Amino acid sequence: MSIQFIQLSDTHIREPGRLAYRRLDTAPYLERAVNAIMALPQKPEAVVMTGDLTDFGRIQEYEHLARLIEPLDMPVYLMPGNHDDRDNLRVVFSDHSYLGQSGYVQYEMPIGKLMLLALDTTMPGESSGALCAERLNWLAEKLDVYRDQPVVVAMHHPPFQTMIGHMDRIGLLSGQAELSDLLSGYTNVERVICGHLHRAIDVRFAGTIASTTPSPAHQVSLDLSENGPSAWTLEPPAFRVFAWHADQGVVTHLAYVGPHDGPYPFHENGQLID
Repeated sequence: MSIQFIQLSDTHIREPGRLAYRRLDTAPYLERAVNAIMALPQKPEAVVMTGDLTDFGRIQEYEHLARLIEPLDMPVYLMPGNHDDRDNLRVVFSDHSYLGQSGYVQYEMPIGKLMLLALDTTMPGESSGALCAERLNWLAEKLDVYRDQPVVVAMHHPPFQTMIGHMDRIGLLSGQAELSDLLSGYTNVERVICGHLHRAIDVRFAGTIASTTPSPAHQVSLDLSENGPSAWTLEPPAFRVFAWHADQGVVTHLAYVGPHDGPYPFHENGQLID
């Protein structure tokens, strides 16, 4: 088994010294996540960051982000979320040619055994997301090209209801049904990976598995009431690990970030420790 990629999402980096929501310095949390990735027993082929890279999409925020992820010694693939600005992202990360020069940030990228198809769901000035015909047509063309190899579709807004009311109201508000119909025609789509929710959520979707991942900093509070408050919490941060097994395809793990005891052995001299 080998690690194909790590999914990081919703880092919400501010300018150095600035706090998110006037309470939270997100930068040290990303530093700890980077250190945790570098300390994994198996080195990932890549890191995929599925949006809300910064809090306001400002040049200084992207510059801060660039410094924070610099220690990663594997390719890092970036995607915008509703808190991002495509133009400023491209300015600061001009060496990331896959971001393109204009328009939607959509690209194909081979990662190990997988083909990553990055799909842009953002709408400038809006917290919610959408998939228009242009974006879906791009995906349809790529799915046809790569129909004979395992594919992971990455997007910021999840194409399913999470049951967290205030987040679903700013979720993917158009294009869900069309995306489902499109993906249902392909049996090689291993996963649909998303951000936006700051939680680990998994759903059967269009014949595959769609998921969101926790933030390396703050999480959205778990409240499944329709009118629950829009609130965040400092539950343990985490990222997703996408590994490849020759007989099973993609195997996903959730890796927590932060100080914790261990690892400790189960056995000593071949015997279970009593």
